[in-house]
Formats: sequence, structure tokens, C-alpha cells
Amino acid sequence: MSSLKNSSFGKRLRASHEYGHEKSPRRKRRRIGLNQSVPPSPSKKASSSSSTTALITAATDITNTPVRRQKIPHGGLGECGDRFVPSRNTTCIRASYSLHEETGSPIAVNSTTSHLFPPDPVKNQANDLYRSILRAELSTCSSSFPPTPSPSPGRIFAYKTAVSSPLQPQRSPERLDNPFDMTYQTSPIQNETRFIMNQPRQQIRKVDRVPYRCLDAPDLSDDFYTNLVDWSTSGILGVGLGRTVFLWRADNLTVARLCEVSEFKDEYSSIAWMKTDNTLAVGTYDGHLTVYDATTSQPIRVFRNAHSKRIGSLTWTSNVLSSGSRDRAVQHRDMRDPSSTPFKTSIGHKQEVCGLKWSGDGGPNVSLLASGGNDNKICVWDLRGSKRAQTLGVQTPPETSVGSSPSIAGSVKQMSGDLPLYKFHQHKAAVKGLAWNPHLSGVLASGGGQRDRCIRFWNTANGTMIHEVDTGSQVCNLLWSINSNELVSTHGYSTFTVPNQICVWKYPTMTMVSSLVGHTQCVQYVALNQEGDTIVTGGGDQTLRFWHVFPGRTPPSKDEDSVLNFDKLIR
Repeated sequence: MSSLKNSSFGKRLRASHEYGHEKSPRRKRRRIGLNQSVPPSPSKKASSSSSTTALITAATDITNTPVRRQKIPHGGLGECGDRFVPSRNTTCIRASYSLHEETGSPIAVNSTTSHLFPPDPVKNQANDLYRSILRAELSTCSSSFPPTPSPSPGRIFAYKTAVSSPLQPQRSPERLDNPFDMTYQTSPIQNETRFIMNQPRQQIRKVDRVPYRCLDAPDLSDDFYTNLVDWSTSGILGVGLGRTVFLWRADNLTVARLCEVSEFKDEYSSIAWMKTDNTLAVGTYDGHLTVYDATTSQPIRVFRNAHSKRIGSLTWTSNVLSSGSRDRAVQHRDMRDPSSTPFKTSIGHKQEVCGLKWSGDGGPNVSLLASGGNDNKICVWDLRGSKRAQTLGVQTPPETSVGSSPSIAGSVKQMSGDLPLYKFHQHKAAVKGLAWNPHLSGVLASGGGQRDRCIRFWNTANGTMIHEVDTGSQVCNLLWSINSNELVSTHGYSTFTVPNQICVWKYPTMTMVSSLVGHTQCVQYVALNQEGDTIVTGGGDQTLRFWHVFPGRTPPSKDEDSVLNFDKLIR
């Protein structure tokens, strides 16, 4: 018995019936379960105060146990509700949804998920429909009771339901007069849900997200300032690989070598097909320009040292070939002219010209030329040599931004194409991607580099910017569809979205139709086939990928023969 009294259990049991005196010092609460049962050494005698303190501490460990909760009578928690799950009526849920969607912004997506996976418009539309149905099922009351626009004041976590709430509709005989009341419905879903499901939804065109063909392209340059892939109207794909230009035919899937540079250290930097003939122009890093006949693989014209530096961009309009170089000049040559001297030279950039595009194939007399440079500027040239009418009577100098201010949105007086018609300064990085809208005359699309990441649209009739879209990644190239009002953009480096992707946009809403991922490095090149439904992309990963992106051409509808056509009555 004495052993039990002197044991740790006995001391704690006696301490539980005592109260500590006021002079005992307070100590930090210790957890139950610590090793406190080791008896003190017999050589050291504890004083009376220390023993009292130990007993008080032990008493603290015992007396701080949880107190038993009082029993609550049956039904005290109300009809519904729990200690941890609050009870909310449908009106409060509807008000919560209205507060969540008050800004009209879509539900945010995890940045990590959006960075790893490209957006899928079809899946996003299905998710929006699911959220709408879920909101309707959780928050919809009976159709005879309109929702409350604002939540009721009170506690957020209500653990006990009120006996009577004015927000909850009470059953009344008037509800039975409504034939659309849920009492008479055989379907378990709400009327609002049925209405949402029966609504016509926007048809999103499905695009194959996997390329149907992939070709190796060794030595394909990963240079942002080169243009080495182009597709002719006869179905021949031209690709510049290092010191050689190859031709790939889509009809028989054959590859042929067209030409090779003569200099050892020289390489090809740009190629471009003539729109109406199998004529291919190629430019090199040393500034040489050569025009070949793809049918015979023989050179037609040779321009040695056409530019003092590399030729990074080429474009055709009728028989006129325009070339942009690192020497900041744009030269225009007519292939019908036997002279090797350009008939016109346009200088409007302070750095390399990395993008060139004519608005049409009718020649310089009916078309405009857009040039983009490494100086972040866009120049629109008119080579007709005539003065354009002033819209506001203001002549803008060549170094003044047109379109940034509505007060100077007038045309520019220019003679013989020596000065740009318009000059836009809104981009913050090099402008390589340029594309003219084939469906709207005078609409130009341009894409900026890594520091800009924007696609901007310009009205070249009055020199104003129509719209801009932040893509979140470097815009390497742009291409319009000839069958639909859609635009393809190829991208490179990105810190905000999926890098190295190919985006299809619907114009003018600029909603993303699809996003294609396959290249492991920057997608520098893009070209369109003659049918207008397939694109080919090339990147720094030295591959060429073929995608079915755009819809095919719609065959012309045949006019029905009229019943009044008397030719049908002749026998």
C-alpha cells in the first residue's frame, strides 16, 4: 500500500483533490504523456516548496482535461444543420453565386495547369455548361418565387436554422395553380436547368490537335530573322536547310534539291514563291539574290551583292520582287526589267528589316507593302508615286507615329514611295509577323517579339489601330486563312502561357479556336497550301509538321433552274 501511495499515480491522484496556494509560481503547461514518472535521486532531497510545485504542476496536467459538453435536447440543432456543416437555404446560395459572378470574369484557372496544358475551347465550353447547370440545380427555387438579389444579413456559418425565415417560400394553395411548378414535373431537374440545356450553343469547330505528317528538317535555322519555308500555289513546298534549298511535292511525296550556295561560308536566309508561277526567289546571308525556275531547276535571274548584308525577307506582287535586308533597305525589282538595278529603294527602318508582305498580287500600282523591323516599327509603303488625299489636312513626318493619336490619323504626303505612308510605333519588340486580311481590304495584322507578345490590327485606310491582343508569348509569324476569317499565329518563348504553340484565332472577336502543341522549340516558320486547309510549321527542333487547321473550300452552289426557263420546254 505504501508503494502505491508513493508512486507517481498516487501523487497525481492526491494532487487532483488539492488546490495550489497563491504563492506557488506559475509554470508553462506541460503535455500529458511526457516522461514525468522518474523518481528523484535519493541523494538529493527535494525541498517542501519544490515538492509542492511538482504536485501543483501535476494537478495542472489533470485539471486541464476537456470538460464534458452538456447534453442538448432532441431537436435543439433545428431541422437541418450540423456542428461542422453550416445550413444554408437556396436563396443564400443564389446570392453567393451572384456575388461571385458580379464582375463577369470567368473562373480563374490554375496558372500551373494553364502553363503545362494549352487551352481547349471545346472543353472550356463544356465546363461552362456544367457550371451553369450546377448553379441552377443548387440555387434555383420554385419558378413561382423570384430569387432574392442580395443575401440576407446574418452570420455566414449558421449552425442552427431559424424557426421561420422570410427568405424560404412557404407552400401555399396558389402554387398549385402554376402548371410549371415542380410538384407537377416528372423530371428531377429544375425548369431553369432544362432551359439552359435546350439553349443553342455556339458551334466550335474542332481542329485536329495532332499533326498528320512530320518530316525531319536537319540544319533548319532557329533564327528569328529568317524566312525559310514557303508553299507555292502548285503544291510545291520550298525549304532552305543550311546551304541547300529542297523542294517537297505534296502530290507524290518526293523531295528534290533545287540549288546550293557556291560560297563555303554562305547560307540561305529567305525564300519566297511567286503567286502565279513556279518561280522561287532565294536570298543568302552574304546579300546575294537568285530567282529560280522550279520546273527546270535553273536560275532565271542572279543579283550578286544585291544587299550589303543578309536578306531576311522576300515577298512578291505580280512580277515585282521586294527584298528586305539587315542593311535597313527594302529594294524593289521588276523581273521583266533586264537591268539588275532596283527601280526603287525604300528606307524607313533604323535596324534590320525582318518582315515584308504585299497586300495583294495585283502589282505595286494597286497594292500596299508592309515592312516590320528590328527597331519595333511598322512601315506601310505606297509605290504608286501619287499623293493621297488628306483626311485631316495634317502632314505627318516620317518619324512620327501615326495611329497612336486620333488627331494625327491623316494620310501622309509621299512622292514615289520614298517616305512611308504610315509608320506605327506601338510594338515594343521586333516585328516579323505580318499578314494582310484577304477578306477585309486594308486590314493588316502584326505580331511583336518576346518583349511585346501582342497581335495588333491596323486600318491602313486611315492609319489607326483597330484592336490588340496580348498572347502571352513571342509572336514569330502570322497567317490568314483564305477560306474563313481566321488567323494563325506561331509562338516561341513564353513565361506566361504554353511556349512554342500554334494558335488559331477567330476574327474579329479574337476568340481562340484551338491551340496546337508539338514543337519543342520556337515555331519560326508557317506556310499555307494551295487549298487553304493545311498549314506547315517549322521550328528550331528541325522538324516540319503538317496540320489540318482551316476548313476546306466550299464548292460554289449551283443556281437552281427556274420554272420559267423556256429553254427547258424546247424539245
